Amino acid sequence: MRNIRSNALWALVIALGFSACKSAKPGAASGEPTIDIHEVSRIEKTLSADDMAGRKVFSPGIDKAAAFIAAEFEKAGLQRPDNGNGYLQTFSMLKPTQVSATAVIDGRDLPAGEFVVVTGQPTLSVTPESGYEIVSIEKGANIFQKANEHIGSGKNRLVMVDTSFSKNFPRLAFFKRQMMETATSTIFILGQDKPSAFRVDATHTIERSSLSNVVGILPGKSRKNEYVIFSGHYDHLGIGKPLNGDSIYNGANDDAAGTTAVIMLANYFKQLNNNERTIIFAAFTAEESGGYGATYFSRQFDPAQVMAMFNIEMIGTESKWGTNSAYITGYDKTNMGEILAKNLQGSGFTFHPDPYPDQQLFYRSDNATLARLGVPAHTISTSKMDSEKYYHTADDEFETLDMENMTRIIRAIAISSRTIVAGQDTPSRVNTSDLR
Repeated sequence: MRNIRSNALWALVIALGFSACKSAKPGAASGEPTIDIHEVSRIEKTLSADDMAGRKVFSPGIDKAAAFIAAEFEKAGLQRPDNGNGYLQTFSMLKPTQVSATAVIDGRDLPAGEFVVVTGQPTLSVTPESGYEIVSIEKGANIFQKANEHIGSGKNRLVMVDTSFSKNFPRLAFFKRQMMETATSTIFILGQDKPSAFRVDATHTIERSSLSNVVGILPGKSRKNEYVIFSGHYDHLGIGKPLNGDSIYNGANDDAAGTTAVIMLANYFKQLNNNERTIIFAAFTAEESGGYGATYFSRQFDPAQVMAMFNIEMIGTESKWGTNSAYITGYDKTNMGEILAKNLQGSGFTFHPDPYPDQQLFYRSDNATLARLGVPAHTISTSKMDSEKYYHTADDEFETLDMENMTRIIRAIAISSRTIVAGQDTPSRVNTSDLR
């Protein structure tokens, strides 16, 4: 009977919290932190305003957005990372421009369309004696996913790409346009057989530039070395082709909405003050350009110490099930969704499995780098990926969002994650042997 009463009381508390999330102010008499719609709207409106100019990487607009997010983290009382750069987690990006490249495989000179050199080195000369690991991308694989994994492996690799990918092979040159600073190189060769003799020579001019994630920390009380991450990306597409006279791609839903949620959750958990685990709040850069911000961020952690990652992307519109609902990518990969559902019993809010499995969303957002390392890292979204009207258009603006429903989604994330943050629940790990 005691358990029944306890469950019923907890359900009532959750229900009251949801009913109050629109009108109550933080620090209300109940002592329960609230997610206030006026604050949600203020932050969302600021991040998606025209003066942010679409928050494109390497633009004044994204720098302005980063400064705003950092100021919100400071106001929330978050700790700065120990990097001497405030809340900014800055890293270098390289833009290699190929000057010349030749490849000879088993005595045959390869035409330019049959090899791609991805390197940050000004000069490169590779032979069997260079110690490159020879691997392959087999027929039926996701060529772009596998190519990205090889580039990010931290090893020098010669990658033989099955000839079934002949049509898409030239698109691997995309990876040459921008890359994270690395001492390793990857050479893609269109061909199925492992070569016995080869020589690849290339020269590039290298341009360096910087990008920054925005990161704040709420140290844990008893489990400081166990981390829970809340994240979203704050970059978008900038200024593009005009649509009805509007050329600014504001990215209100994609992903000012997720970044707004991260800021609101930082305030929520700071006020709640019961996090036994350390919470990391991260706004990523360069998601639209290849996930570089999340990749760099993920490399700063021992994945075994990351207990859960809540990546939040496009929560400003109703899901296919309507209001008070969202979906979790990779729902079946861990039991994190079950934990969240348990914590939301009685609230009227439902997390569903990803209804768009054919779109491989689990591997396409900023959760993917840590998920591939076994971390229960999932993206929460409401975006109707088969019919989202304003996705990647100039019309993705504040006025198209349902702010009341978005506020409730943020509230649901806060309540559903509390037992994980408090160290009472630990999600199961992703089985990396199942990842394709």
